[in-house]
Amino acid sequence: MKTYDLYAIGNALVDSEYEVTDAQLRSMGVDKRHMTLIDAARRSELLGHLQAVSSRRTGGGSAGNTVVALAQLGGRAFYSCRVADDELGLFFTQDLIANGVATNLTHTPPAAGQTGSCMVMVTPDAERSMSTFLGATADLDHTALHEQEIVRSRIYYMEGYLAASPTGLQAALQGRQIAQEAGVALATTLSDVSMISYCRPGLEAILGQGLDYLFCNEEEAQVWCGSQDLQQICQQISQLARTVCLTRGPHGCMVLEGAQQIAVPAASVKALDTNGAGDMFAGAFLFAVTNGHSHVHAAWLANQAAGQVVSQYGNRLTRERMGGIKSHFEEHIGSNSAHS
Repeated sequence: MKTYDLYAIGNALVDSEYEVTDAQLRSMGVDKRHMTLIDAARRSELLGHLQAVSSRRTGGGSAGNTVVALAQLGGRAFYSCRVADDELGLFFTQDLIANGVATNLTHTPPAAGQTGSCMVMVTPDAERSMSTFLGATADLDHTALHEQEIVRSRIYYMEGYLAASPTGLQAALQGRQIAQEAGVALATTLSDVSMISYCRPGLEAILGQGLDYLFCNEEEAQVWCGSQDLQQICQQISQLARTVCLTRGPHGCMVLEGAQQIAVPAASVKALDTNGAGDMFAGAFLFAVTNGHSHVHAAWLANQAAGQVVSQYGNRLTRERMGGIKSHFEEHIGSNSAHS
Protein backbone atom coordinates (compact mmCIF):
# COMPACT_ATOMS: atom_id res chain seq x y z
CA MET A 1 0.00 0.00 0.00
CA LYS A 2 1.48 3.34 -1.06
CA THR A 3 1.11 6.30 1.29
CA TYR A 4 2.27 8.97 -1.17
CA ASP A 5 1.84 9.57 -4.88
CA LEU A 6 5.01 11.67 -4.96
CA TYR A 7 8.09 12.02 -2.78
CA ALA A 8 10.29 14.94 -3.82
CA ILE A 9 13.58 16.41 -2.69
CA GLY A 10 14.59 19.95 -3.58
CA ASN A 11 15.35 23.48 -2.50
CA ALA A 12 13.22 25.38 0.00
CA LEU A 13 12.93 28.92 -1.35
CA VAL A 14 10.57 31.78 -0.66
CA ASP A 15 9.84 33.71 -3.87
CA SER A 16 9.54 37.47 -4.11
CA GLU A 17 8.25 38.50 -7.51
CA TYR A 18 8.79 41.91 -9.12
CA GLU A 19 7.44 43.37 -12.35
CA VAL A 20 10.34 45.12 -14.12
CA THR A 21 11.30 46.40 -17.55
CA ASP A 22 14.03 45.02 -19.79
CA ALA A 23 15.95 48.23 -19.16
CA GLN A 24 15.85 47.59 -15.41
CA LEU A 25 17.09 44.05 -15.95
CA ARG A 26 20.02 45.36 -17.98
CA SER A 27 20.85 48.04 -15.42
CA MET A 28 20.95 45.39 -12.68
CA GLY A 29 23.00 43.00 -14.81
CA VAL A 30 20.43 40.20 -14.52
CA ASP A 31 20.58 37.40 -17.09
CA LYS A 32 17.17 37.36 -18.76
CA ARG A 33 15.02 34.17 -18.72
CA HIS A 34 17.50 32.16 -16.69
CA MET A 35 18.29 31.33 -13.07
CA THR A 36 21.46 32.78 -11.55
CA LEU A 37 22.82 31.80 -8.13
CA ILE A 38 23.74 34.83 -6.03
CA ASP A 39 25.39 35.46 -2.67
CA ALA A 40 24.13 37.61 0.19
CA ALA A 41 26.00 40.69 -1.02
CA ARG A 42 24.51 40.46 -4.53
CA ARG A 43 21.06 39.90 -3.01
CA SER A 44 21.41 43.11 -0.98
CA GLU A 45 22.55 44.96 -4.09
CA LEU A 46 19.53 43.80 -6.08
CA LEU A 47 17.16 44.62 -3.23
CA GLY A 48 18.59 48.14 -3.27
CA HIS A 49 17.69 48.48 -6.95
CA LEU A 50 14.18 47.17 -6.33
CA GLN A 51 13.28 48.95 -3.10
CA ALA A 52 10.73 51.14 -4.91
CA VAL A 53 9.16 48.17 -6.73
CA SER A 54 6.30 46.34 -5.03
CA SER A 55 6.60 42.57 -4.72
CA ARG A 56 4.50 39.49 -4.04
CA ARG A 57 5.75 36.74 -1.71
CA THR A 58 4.92 33.05 -2.07
CA GLY A 59 6.36 29.68 -1.20
CA GLY A 60 8.65 28.57 -4.02
CA GLY A 61 11.43 26.25 -5.04
CA SER A 62 10.94 24.21 -8.19
CA ALA A 63 10.07 20.86 -6.63
CA GLY A 64 8.20 22.69 -3.86
CA ASN A 65 5.89 24.16 -6.50
CA THR A 66 5.47 20.71 -8.04
CA VAL A 67 4.44 18.95 -4.81
CA VAL A 68 2.01 21.77 -3.94
CA ALA A 69 0.40 21.52 -7.40
CA LEU A 70 -0.03 17.77 -7.01
CA ALA A 71 -1.47 18.14 -3.50
CA GLN A 72 -3.90 20.88 -4.55
CA LEU A 73 -5.26 18.54 -7.23
CA GLY A 74 -5.91 15.92 -4.56
CA GLY A 75 -2.68 13.94 -4.63
CA ARG A 76 -0.55 12.95 -1.65
CA ALA A 77 2.97 14.36 -1.47
CA PHE A 78 6.02 14.39 0.80
CA TYR A 79 8.74 17.03 0.45
CA SER A 80 12.30 16.84 1.81
CA CYS A 81 14.08 20.19 2.07
CA ARG A 82 15.95 22.50 4.49
CA VAL A 83 15.07 25.88 6.01
CA ALA A 84 16.64 28.15 8.62
CA ASP A 85 15.25 29.19 11.99
CA ASP A 86 13.85 32.50 10.75
CA GLU A 87 10.60 34.09 9.62
CA LEU A 88 10.98 32.89 6.03
CA GLY A 89 11.60 29.33 7.21
CA LEU A 90 8.43 29.39 9.29
CA PHE A 91 6.52 30.86 6.33
CA PHE A 92 7.76 28.10 4.02
CA THR A 93 6.96 25.31 6.47
CA GLN A 94 3.46 26.58 7.21
CA ASP A 95 2.81 27.03 3.47
CA LEU A 96 3.59 23.36 2.78
CA ILE A 97 1.37 22.23 5.65
CA ALA A 98 -1.48 24.53 4.58
CA ASN A 99 -1.35 22.96 1.11
CA GLY A 100 -1.51 19.43 2.48
CA VAL A 101 2.11 18.46 1.83
CA ALA A 102 3.87 16.26 4.39
CA THR A 103 7.48 17.27 5.04
CA ASN A 104 10.61 16.45 6.99
CA LEU A 105 10.46 20.01 8.36
CA THR A 106 7.90 18.92 10.96
CA HIS A 107 10.45 16.41 12.29
CA THR A 108 13.74 18.29 11.77
CA PRO A 109 14.91 21.32 13.78
CA PRO A 110 15.55 24.31 11.49
CA ALA A 111 19.14 25.21 10.66
CA ALA A 112 21.15 28.30 11.53
CA GLY A 113 21.51 31.12 9.02
CA GLN A 114 18.94 32.35 6.50
CA THR A 115 16.24 30.51 4.59
CA GLY A 116 16.79 30.48 0.85
CA SER A 117 14.99 33.03 -1.29
CA CYS A 118 14.49 33.73 -4.97
CA MET A 119 14.02 37.14 -6.56
CA VAL A 120 11.83 36.59 -9.60
CA MET A 121 11.79 39.47 -12.08
CA VAL A 122 9.03 39.41 -14.67
CA THR A 123 9.26 41.55 -17.81
CA PRO A 124 6.32 42.70 -19.99
CA ASP A 125 6.91 39.79 -22.41
CA ALA A 126 6.01 37.39 -19.53
CA GLU A 127 9.57 36.03 -19.24
CA ARG A 128 10.91 35.37 -15.74
CA SER A 129 14.51 35.94 -14.68
CA MET A 130 15.55 34.50 -11.33
CA SER A 131 18.28 35.46 -8.89
CA THR A 132 18.49 32.76 -6.23
CA PHE A 133 20.12 33.04 -2.81
CA LEU A 134 20.29 29.45 -1.55
CA GLY A 135 20.96 30.24 2.11
CA ALA A 136 20.25 27.23 4.32
CA THR A 137 19.18 25.02 1.41
CA ALA A 138 22.76 25.08 0.08
CA ASP A 139 23.55 22.60 2.87
CA LEU A 140 20.62 20.26 2.23
CA ASP A 141 21.94 16.74 2.85
CA HIS A 142 20.97 13.12 3.48
CA THR A 143 19.54 13.94 6.92
CA ALA A 144 16.49 15.38 5.15
CA LEU A 145 15.64 11.99 3.66
CA HIS A 146 12.87 9.82 5.13
CA GLU A 147 13.57 6.34 3.81
CA GLN A 148 10.23 4.81 4.85
CA GLU A 149 8.31 7.55 3.03
CA ILE A 150 10.39 7.08 -0.14
CA VAL A 151 9.63 3.35 -0.13
CA ARG A 152 5.92 4.06 0.41
CA SER A 153 5.73 6.44 -2.58
CA ARG A 154 4.78 5.81 -6.19
CA ILE A 155 7.30 8.26 -7.68
CA TYR A 156 10.57 9.72 -6.36
CA TYR A 157 11.24 13.16 -7.86
CA MET A 158 14.64 14.89 -7.82
CA GLU A 159 14.84 18.62 -8.45
CA GLY A 160 17.42 19.28 -11.16
CA TYR A 161 18.66 22.41 -9.39
CA LEU A 162 20.25 20.12 -6.76
CA ALA A 163 22.98 19.48 -9.33
CA ALA A 164 24.48 22.77 -8.11
CA SER A 165 24.81 21.56 -4.48
CA PRO A 166 27.35 18.83 -3.62
CA THR A 167 25.48 17.76 -0.47
CA GLY A 168 22.05 18.19 -2.08
CA LEU A 169 23.11 16.12 -5.08
CA GLN A 170 24.50 13.40 -2.83
CA ALA A 171 21.21 13.33 -0.89
CA ALA A 172 19.15 13.15 -4.09
CA LEU A 173 21.28 10.24 -5.34
CA GLN A 174 21.05 8.42 -2.00
CA GLY A 175 17.27 8.77 -2.17
CA ARG A 176 17.37 7.58 -5.77
CA GLN A 177 19.13 4.38 -4.70
CA ILE A 178 16.55 3.74 -1.97
CA ALA A 179 13.71 4.33 -4.44
CA GLN A 180 15.25 2.16 -7.15
CA GLU A 181 15.76 -0.77 -4.78
CA ALA A 182 12.12 -0.48 -3.66
CA GLY A 183 10.78 -0.36 -7.21
CA VAL A 184 9.66 3.27 -6.92
CA ALA A 185 9.49 5.14 -10.23
CA LEU A 186 12.11 7.87 -10.78
CA ALA A 187 11.59 11.39 -12.14
CA THR A 188 13.50 14.63 -12.58
CA THR A 189 13.57 17.89 -14.50
CA LEU A 190 16.46 19.57 -16.32
CA SER A 191 15.34 22.73 -14.45
CA ASP A 192 17.17 25.50 -16.30
CA VAL A 193 19.70 26.16 -19.05
CA SER A 194 22.16 27.38 -16.41
CA MET A 195 22.12 23.94 -14.76
CA ILE A 196 22.92 22.27 -18.08
CA SER A 197 25.68 24.77 -18.86
CA TYR A 198 27.41 24.73 -15.46
CA CYS A 199 26.26 21.60 -13.61
CA ARG A 200 25.80 18.98 -16.34
CA PRO A 201 27.79 16.23 -14.54
CA GLY A 202 25.39 16.51 -11.60
CA LEU A 203 22.36 16.26 -13.88
CA GLU A 204 23.92 13.26 -15.61
CA ALA A 205 24.34 11.60 -12.22
CA ILE A 206 20.67 12.23 -11.42
CA LEU A 207 19.65 10.78 -14.78
CA GLY A 208 21.88 7.76 -14.21
CA GLN A 209 21.09 4.89 -16.55
CA GLY A 210 17.67 6.35 -17.26
CA LEU A 211 14.51 7.44 -15.46
CA ASP A 212 10.80 6.79 -15.74
CA TYR A 213 9.87 10.46 -16.23
CA LEU A 214 11.85 13.47 -17.44
CA PHE A 215 10.54 17.01 -17.80
CA CYS A 216 12.28 19.73 -19.83
CA ASN A 217 11.41 22.69 -22.00
CA GLU A 218 12.49 23.15 -25.59
CA GLU A 219 15.35 25.56 -24.84
CA GLU A 220 16.78 23.18 -22.23
CA ALA A 221 16.50 20.28 -24.67
CA GLN A 222 18.25 22.30 -27.38
CA VAL A 223 21.18 23.09 -25.08
CA TRP A 224 21.35 19.51 -23.76
CA CYS A 225 21.41 18.05 -27.28
CA GLY A 226 23.44 20.82 -28.93
CA SER A 227 20.88 21.08 -31.70
CA GLN A 228 18.02 23.29 -32.89
CA ASP A 229 16.43 20.49 -34.96
CA LEU A 230 13.28 19.31 -33.19
CA GLN A 231 13.29 15.77 -34.58
CA GLN A 232 16.95 15.26 -33.70
CA ILE A 233 16.26 16.62 -30.21
CA CYS A 234 13.29 14.28 -29.75
CA GLN A 235 15.31 11.25 -30.82
CA GLN A 236 18.19 12.14 -28.49
CA ILE A 237 16.27 13.33 -25.42
CA SER A 238 13.86 10.37 -25.51
CA GLN A 239 16.76 8.08 -24.62
CA LEU A 240 17.04 9.64 -21.15
CA ALA A 241 13.75 8.32 -19.75
CA ARG A 242 10.88 5.96 -20.54
CA THR A 243 8.58 8.99 -20.78
CA VAL A 244 9.87 12.47 -21.64
CA CYS A 245 7.63 15.54 -21.56
CA LEU A 246 9.11 18.22 -23.80
CA THR A 247 7.22 21.45 -23.17
CA ARG A 248 7.07 24.09 -25.93
CA GLY A 249 5.17 27.04 -24.46
CA PRO A 250 2.29 28.10 -26.72
CA HIS A 251 2.99 25.07 -28.94
CA GLY A 252 1.97 22.72 -26.14
CA CYS A 253 4.11 19.71 -25.36
CA MET A 254 5.39 16.49 -26.85
CA VAL A 255 5.15 13.20 -25.00
CA LEU A 256 8.09 11.04 -26.08
CA GLU A 257 8.14 7.31 -25.39
CA GLY A 258 10.83 5.53 -27.35
CA ALA A 259 10.13 6.15 -31.03
CA GLN A 260 6.58 7.33 -30.29
CA GLN A 261 5.97 11.10 -30.33
CA ILE A 262 2.58 12.57 -29.42
CA ALA A 263 1.91 16.31 -29.60
CA VAL A 264 -0.57 17.66 -27.03
CA PRO A 265 -1.93 21.18 -27.62
CA ALA A 266 -1.44 24.05 -25.20
CA ALA A 267 -4.23 25.86 -23.40
CA SER A 268 -5.31 29.03 -25.20
CA VAL A 269 -4.27 31.81 -22.81
CA LYS A 270 -2.52 35.18 -22.77
CA ALA A 271 0.80 34.74 -20.98
CA LEU A 272 1.65 37.28 -18.28
CA ASP A 273 4.28 35.44 -16.25
CA THR A 274 6.03 32.15 -17.03
CA ASN A 275 7.32 31.69 -13.47
CA GLY A 276 6.34 28.24 -12.19
CA ALA A 277 4.97 26.93 -15.50
CA GLY A 278 7.30 23.93 -15.74
CA ASP A 279 6.85 23.09 -12.06
CA MET A 280 3.08 23.21 -12.43
CA PHE A 281 3.24 21.03 -15.54
CA ALA A 282 5.23 18.36 -13.69
CA GLY A 283 2.93 18.39 -10.65
CA ALA A 284 -0.26 18.10 -12.70
CA PHE A 285 1.20 15.42 -14.98
CA LEU A 286 2.40 13.31 -12.07
CA PHE A 287 -0.93 13.70 -10.28
CA ALA A 288 -2.72 12.31 -13.31
CA VAL A 289 -0.40 9.36 -13.95
CA THR A 290 -0.38 8.30 -10.27
CA ASN A 291 -4.17 8.36 -10.36
CA GLY A 292 -4.46 5.98 -13.29
CA HIS A 293 -4.70 8.31 -16.29
CA SER A 294 -2.88 7.88 -19.59
CA HIS A 295 0.21 9.94 -20.35
CA VAL A 296 -1.63 11.83 -23.08
CA HIS A 297 -4.49 12.73 -20.73
CA ALA A 298 -1.91 13.66 -18.08
CA ALA A 299 -0.17 15.99 -20.54
CA TRP A 300 -3.51 17.59 -21.43
CA LEU A 301 -4.17 18.33 -17.74
CA ALA A 302 -0.61 19.59 -17.28
CA ASN A 303 -0.95 21.97 -20.24
CA GLN A 304 -4.21 23.34 -18.84
CA ALA A 305 -2.72 23.88 -15.38
CA ALA A 306 0.48 25.45 -16.75
CA GLY A 307 -1.63 27.69 -18.98
CA GLN A 308 -3.57 28.96 -15.98
CA VAL A 309 -0.43 29.73 -14.00
CA VAL A 310 1.18 31.70 -16.85
CA SER A 311 -2.01 33.72 -17.32
CA GLN A 312 -1.54 35.34 -13.89
CA TYR A 313 1.33 36.81 -11.90
CA GLY A 314 2.83 34.34 -9.43
CA ASN A 315 4.09 30.77 -9.39
CA ARG A 316 1.11 29.10 -7.70
CA LEU A 317 -2.66 28.86 -8.16
CA THR A 318 -5.24 28.88 -5.40
CA ARG A 319 -6.76 25.60 -4.29
CA GLU A 320 -10.09 26.81 -5.74
CA ARG A 321 -8.63 27.39 -9.22
CA MET A 322 -6.90 24.05 -9.11
CA GLY A 323 -10.23 22.46 -8.22
CA GLY A 324 -11.77 24.09 -11.28
CA ILE A 325 -8.97 22.75 -13.50
CA LYS A 326 -9.48 19.25 -12.08
CA SER A 327 -13.23 19.43 -12.79
CA HIS A 328 -12.53 20.59 -16.35
CA PHE A 329 -10.13 17.67 -16.76
CA GLU A 330 -12.70 15.16 -15.54
CA GLU A 331 -15.22 16.59 -18.02
CA HIS A 332 -12.61 16.38 -20.80
CA ILE A 333 -11.72 12.72 -20.25
CA GLY A 334 -15.40 11.85 -19.75
CA SER A 335 -16.25 13.48 -23.07
CA ASN A 336 -13.38 11.69 -24.82
CA SER A 337 -14.53 8.34 -23.37
CA ALA A 338 -18.07 8.97 -24.56
CA HIS A 339 -16.85 9.54 -28.12
CA SER A 340 -14.34 6.69 -28.23
